[in-house]
Amino acid sequence: MEILKLIGREKLLFIDDIIKAEKVLSEKVSKSRFLVLGGAGSIGQAVTKEIFKRNPKKLHVVDISENNMVELVRDIRSSFGYINGDFQTFALDIGSIEYDAFIKADGQYDYVLNLSALKHVRSEKDPYTLMRMIDVNVFNTDKTIQQSIDAGVKKYFCVSTDKAANPVNMMGASKRIMEMFLMRKSEQISISTARFANVAFSDGSLLHGFNQRIEKKQPIVAPNDIKRYFVIPQESGELCLMSCIFGENRDIFFPKLSESLHLITFADIAVKYLAEKGYEPHLCTSEDEARELVKTLPAQGKWPCLFTSSDTTGEKDFEEFFTDHETLNMDRFENLGIIKNEAQYNAELLSVFEQTISELKADRAWTKEQIVQLFFAMLPNFGHKETGKYLDSKM
Repeated sequence: MEILKLIGREKLLFIDDIIKAEKVLSEKVSKSRFLVLGGAGSIGQAVTKEIFKRNPKKLHVVDISENNMVELVRDIRSSFGYINGDFQTFALDIGSIEYDAFIKADGQYDYVLNLSALKHVRSEKDPYTLMRMIDVNVFNTDKTIQQSIDAGVKKYFCVSTDKAANPVNMMGASKRIMEMFLMRKSEQISISTARFANVAFSDGSLLHGFNQRIEKKQPIVAPNDIKRYFVIPQESGELCLMSCIFGENRDIFFPKLSESLHLITFADIAVKYLAEKGYEPHLCTSEDEARELVKTLPAQGKWPCLFTSSDTTGEKDFEEFFTDHETLNMDRFENLGIIKNEAQYNAELLSVFEQTISELKADRAWTKEQIVQLFFAMLPNFGHKETGKYLDSKM
């Protein structure tokens, strides 16, 4: 299926910038050693492929998902074949002792790219998954940067999110807090990052769920009032690699808004998606009706759909890649904007955050309210609103 058409585009977003930079990009990659963390997720796989096809001297990939890693290797072998460099994958948890031993044994890299993240807004529904989100998005990042500093790594890249700009949910706020920790470490190592739009059909995304629903003969459900910008997986990989290789210290890369990058609702994509599959959407008014009609309608070339307005905690009505207070460089690239940052952070605040989380963990007991309160202390303008409703309570 042609993902670009589904999101209303004809050509790749960064193609002109990639073509202009290709000579330098390929030269740098071919002479360098890379470690990709979280490399078997959708964005991680895309980044790994972008590096692999430019023949790096060394490419090590770490991810907690053994199954996704197997598919990544099969995919690379089937599409690109082999390279002369050292290509290896490791099914490890970045927060584990085994990972620390792996870094101690090797650790010799020019570039470390961290794509690992808990990315779902639904992960903030309970205090335990929320604490893991803080571990993965904030503390694992801080730890792996320190390990990179200790090993003499030249550059550290990690992914932020558009939801970190004026965050309204805990996931976006955790990434904003991560950016604050990055600023502290940027005085010891060059760090760049990226904020970008939804990655269409990435693992666990609503669009990826469309494939599952069709395969399992289940109704298609989507919000009709939330608009998002979408990039395809390849574009996410290109954006990350461009930021990693060309980003200056503390730069945040993001896609420039243009005629080709525009807001689109999930419901609109669902209609296009079904048309590609040969089905006409049949709008239902309830979950029960949709579940019942899926038994009969597909045979008639129709598919039951439930398009509703969103009322769950943490949903942002719109997307933005930067705030009014951030300094931009919009001239360096054609389709990539850059947020320029000074090393501004409140060291005392970061210490309070570390100490508070450490104490909560030591007690083996904490509430969501305690964590939310801490986030508000870190981000006074945090726009979090609790509705009491979560995506897990919907179809």
